[in-house]
Amino acid sequence: MPQGKFRITEKKCLKKLDNPDNSKLGSAITLDMLKDLQVPDPLNDNKESLQDQSSEMVTAAPTEVEFPTEQTLPPSETLNSPDIAPEQSPEKSPEKLGQKPTVIPDLPKFLREKHFVESSDPLPPATADNISPSVEPAKSFLAKIPKLWLIGGGLLITLLGGGLLLLPKAMDGLEQWQQSQQIKSFEQEQTQASEVLKLVDQTDTARDAKLQAIAAQPNQSLERSRARYLLANDRLKQFEGGPAVQLLENLENEYPVLAPYILLKRGRGYELSNEKIKANETWQEILQKYPHSPVTVEALYLLGKSDSKYWEQAIADYPNHPRTLDILLQKLKKEPQSLALMSQIMRSAPENPKTNPVRDQLLKEYKTELTPEDWQAIGASFWQERNFDQALLAYRKAPENAQNLYRLARSQQIKNKKAEAIQNYQLFLQKYPDHEDAPRALKRLATLVPAREGAAYLDQLIQRFPNQAPDALLQKANLLASIDAATANQALQTLLKQYSNSDAAAQYRWRMARQLADAGDLSQAWQWAQELSQQNPDSTEAPKAIFWIGKWAQQLNRPEDAKAAFENVLARYPQSYYAWRSAVLLGWQVGDFNTVRFLNPPVTATKLRPLPPAGSATFKELYQLGQDRDAIALFAAEINQSQDSQVKRPLTVEESFTDALLKISQNQYLAGINQILDLRNPTDPEQEKIWRSLRQTPEYWQTLFPFPYQSLIFNWSQKRQLNPFLVTALIRQESRFEKDIKSPVGATGLMQVMPSTAAWIAPQIKLKNYALSNPMDNVNLGTWYFDHTHKTYSNNSALAVASYNAGPGSVAKWLQQYQGSDPDGFVEKIPFAETKGYVESVFSNYWNYLRIYDPDIAQLLSRVPNQ
Repeated sequence: MPQGKFRITEKKCLKKLDNPDNSKLGSAITLDMLKDLQVPDPLNDNKESLQDQSSEMVTAAPTEVEFPTEQTLPPSETLNSPDIAPEQSPEKSPEKLGQKPTVIPDLPKFLREKHFVESSDPLPPATADNISPSVEPAKSFLAKIPKLWLIGGGLLITLLGGGLLLLPKAMDGLEQWQQSQQIKSFEQEQTQASEVLKLVDQTDTARDAKLQAIAAQPNQSLERSRARYLLANDRLKQFEGGPAVQLLENLENEYPVLAPYILLKRGRGYELSNEKIKANETWQEILQKYPHSPVTVEALYLLGKSDSKYWEQAIADYPNHPRTLDILLQKLKKEPQSLALMSQIMRSAPENPKTNPVRDQLLKEYKTELTPEDWQAIGASFWQERNFDQALLAYRKAPENAQNLYRLARSQQIKNKKAEAIQNYQLFLQKYPDHEDAPRALKRLATLVPAREGAAYLDQLIQRFPNQAPDALLQKANLLASIDAATANQALQTLLKQYSNSDAAAQYRWRMARQLADAGDLSQAWQWAQELSQQNPDSTEAPKAIFWIGKWAQQLNRPEDAKAAFENVLARYPQSYYAWRSAVLLGWQVGDFNTVRFLNPPVTATKLRPLPPAGSATFKELYQLGQDRDAIALFAAEINQSQDSQVKRPLTVEESFTDALLKISQNQYLAGINQILDLRNPTDPEQEKIWRSLRQTPEYWQTLFPFPYQSLIFNWSQKRQLNPFLVTALIRQESRFEKDIKSPVGATGLMQVMPSTAAWIAPQIKLKNYALSNPMDNVNLGTWYFDHTHKTYSNNSALAVASYNAGPGSVAKWLQQYQGSDPDGFVEKIPFAETKGYVESVFSNYWNYLRIYDPDIAQLLSRVPNQ
């Protein structure tokens, strides 16, 4: 065997083994692994014998390594207990520290199956002695391995008493397996109760002492790791680099799920301590150890501050990563007139609000130099904002494709450019007849043309897109009702016979039931409603139909049927407005229209963030720790699979819900809540199953009905003697908790107070200086007015809520028109569809806050008999 100049020391060898570019083993192989280890060589697919392979390898000029026996494997090179910190001496075993010895999990199959020639000097069995991190077992182990050769291509040959051991480069799988085992262990511990997670939403000062106590615990645990990580981030926010580095020291070894972020933050700590070389070395370590992790872009961003080549690498390799957009914006600051940069920014993230100033600058200074692709990005930006005036101007100049043409036609329709909209819908259907937006285009076109022509478009829709037939038949019947009753009736009969289980059939059945009830024929109305509940149980009309069966049963003196109907609604549709009405009529103390304002229900709000259903384990941990900036960037990188930022794949139900969860964590309540509502009834059967399963979780409903501004709302509700849940329900409907939102007519803020109304109220409550976008001022003024509407209508909350939306004049007219109606009948007969929907939505919100956050109501619901 060639020797001599190829001899290297053990120290150098271990360094090479630890280097990802050489071995990537990550930790030394312990004796129990070596005993039965087999790893096939992926570089050699033929059936040659081991001896043949070895003869070829020997000719590759091996490097012999002889280990001096006085050298000890460093702690990081063992698979022993991670409870021993690197700075502790090897003699301090886990048992001596009061910790449980680490249980090494079974090796994966590819590491268990025998694939080696039996050695004449077999390795001893793995025992507590030869896997402990003490010095002597290391000597014993090395004594069994007299010679180790490093061969070109990363292959290792070890002679064990005449036996031949092969370790091919495929041992990369060992490191991956070890990491997966660590993540599995983390995920199991992640579900356990956590004191740290309860502190996440507290201020840094409020939680500091408790976190320090947990971080100082002697035993390694997920709780201790979390506390150290949170404390380090708190120190970094206070620009205390040194303490942060100390908290993060070696933390990646016991907290692998956040390992790249620990390095990222440690680098920041060094940077704050003016140790820039160490900072850059730490960030470089991320590039070496985690080249495929999205956090790599964060490291490139930080490294690029001192060397621009790293920014160029990020732009080239990760064009759609959120941090890449920040890099481009930073570059634009240095070249503020660069048209190329502005164009690149707009095309990379047209729907990101950060690009709006760039968009506006392009339109102001470079309008004549923009390419069709630039106009497409600008159109997407305005479309996202629902600014259809500007969107249609941009899409007129964008490249002609299906999405651009459809959006142009839709924008023109919304802005009442009827002729242009018809022309572009027709052009769209001619050029892209099978596009996913074609059914929608046919429906919209049918509303823009004369009735018979519209019916013809709906016939096309029925023929070409059978899954759209139910809605098309109902729309066709509505179009022809006044000019061709026979054809309209034929469409309805087809709907009931061929598409009896559709939502469109449910709508028609409820229409018939309501008409018969208004005419006094309760028995026939009951039959139509009963058929709806059986044929269309998943429709939005079903809880309403079953509730009214109960109401009609009361009128027909059938109390047992009424009780059964109300319990049916509560059991099957507990989140509906009609569940609240059913609870009232069953005698539950949940507040009726005349009493609800005075209730002050208890609140039990969860102290923990929900575990998101999508994303990596790293993302989920960051989110639960309240590290929202890092979590949002990571999740955006994970779901953005397409290299074309203009053509992104649709999100799955779980991804979309997780994205909504992140929006709500950033106070983007309107976007987050609406995104969850848009998940309803997905067309893909598998996704529908996931959606239905998700709706069974408390996290789904807590996210859909968030509770921001809780102390503010409760304070002003108490002063005005208003039910805080009812006020919260009103705010959710008025503004979706967006403090700066403004309606087209000028209503502003959380409770959508009109400036003129505020000016009338302010002197009466001695409020001199106020801002409607200030939550404190807005809720002060809004609750006063809500109290005023209650007093106007003798504390009838149905009338007060209707008045808040439509004004006192309209409510007075309706009271005169429907005098004598019971409360449910009054709400059902409100002639303004918007106000009727508004009243039902506010009380539906109220009921959901009650059932989600009032433990007494949750307990009552749990006792309702299953239907």
